[in-house]
Amino acid sequence: MTEWQISPDVIAEHNKPLSTALAADYSALGEQLARRGVDIDSVTKKVATFQVAVPSWGVGTGGTRFARFPGIGEPRNILEKLDDCCVIHQLCRATPRVSLHIPWDKPRDANELKLYAAARGLSFDAMNSNTFQDQRDQKLSYKFGSLSHTDKATRQQAVEHNLECIEIGKALGSKALTVWIADGSNFPGQTNFTKAFERYLESVRQIYAATPNDWKLFIEHKMYEPAFYSTVIQDWGTSYLAVTSLGDRAYCLVDLGHHAPNVNIEMIVARLIQFGRLGGFHFNDSKYGDDDLDTGSIDPFRLFLVFNELVDAELHRAPRFDPAHMLDQSHNVTDPIESLIRSANEIRRAYAQALLVDRTGLEEAQDRNDVMLASEILKAGFRTDVEPILKKARQDDSGAIDPITAYRTSGYRTNVAKKRPPVARGGSGIV
Repeated sequence: MTEWQISPDVIAEHNKPLSTALAADYSALGEQLARRGVDIDSVTKKVATFQVAVPSWGVGTGGTRFARFPGIGEPRNILEKLDDCCVIHQLCRATPRVSLHIPWDKPRDANELKLYAAARGLSFDAMNSNTFQDQRDQKLSYKFGSLSHTDKATRQQAVEHNLECIEIGKALGSKALTVWIADGSNFPGQTNFTKAFERYLESVRQIYAATPNDWKLFIEHKMYEPAFYSTVIQDWGTSYLAVTSLGDRAYCLVDLGHHAPNVNIEMIVARLIQFGRLGGFHFNDSKYGDDDLDTGSIDPFRLFLVFNELVDAELHRAPRFDPAHMLDQSHNVTDPIESLIRSANEIRRAYAQALLVDRTGLEEAQDRNDVMLASEILKAGFRTDVEPILKKARQDDSGAIDPITAYRTSGYRTNVAKKRPPVARGGSGIV
């Protein structure tokens, strides 16, 4: 029996006064969609099965480069993080998997951690290695790189850390490893671009060879930061070159915030789908750079356009198409649980809207070069208010019709704050 952190009675009482209005709204939307030849129940069933993993580090308060302002009741360890992740899934019913970052979440006993998660209705998604920070017990520094460092011993240290992540993941039931490196340069002439990439490939081949045959290896690219002149894996093209040199179990991971402003991310997604190398996503949003804001908070239309490509690939049964979905956000001024609930709902919203696009009509308009009609057909899906579908999917799965209000009503944050001592102020850093 699942050890929910909020009493199911609280959710039931929350849903009771909202159910009548939801039934009416759902019926009205169903009639509207029926006129468009869409069965609302079929869409709702698909939405209900769509899941996204939450990042273990996301349930803590993030920070800017200048300061970090911790919130009350912050989780102090991986067990408390899982408690918070359990709350998110219990209310929104879309996040049954948690992605761990090692060594931040290194367990003392992996089997114990797996059982603790299972008791809360959770399992583990992709593992994430960390060679972008120096740890206290670390012998060699990553100041000038990790997997692409000029020093072989430093590269080997980074490789061995990734191998450790794989072993932990195997014990937890994970099936993937995400590798992101901060390696790059800040000055022209600081590094040889070609040699740095060669060293990276040599290192990552060792990691790939150590992954089990039923695992995937995700290579994540980022245009800049912390290196500002060059980055070793700076864009999807370099990521594609890396994964194709590794083997069939290597894929490109797309973080929505890791591109230059105005880059056509949905086209990148389409290209990677076309050639069978889209591994998945780190969902977030941004205004200026890698802001890691709540998903869909700045540009929900771009999120919809990404899902338009995903639904198109799903319907056409694109080969090697089975992307992993995960949130990757920094919550600096909000309650992280509320932000992650909202982001999971926004991802389901974009998926539902993309499912409503008239694919036949869109393809016909594209073939006739009818620009305006094609645009209108696409936007018809985006303009549709699918909120009743999202609410119904949650309600049918014992989730909350209005999850953020239910969360606040439960008093969860206040209750855990009594058990978790305040975090000292004055810290800095992004995470």
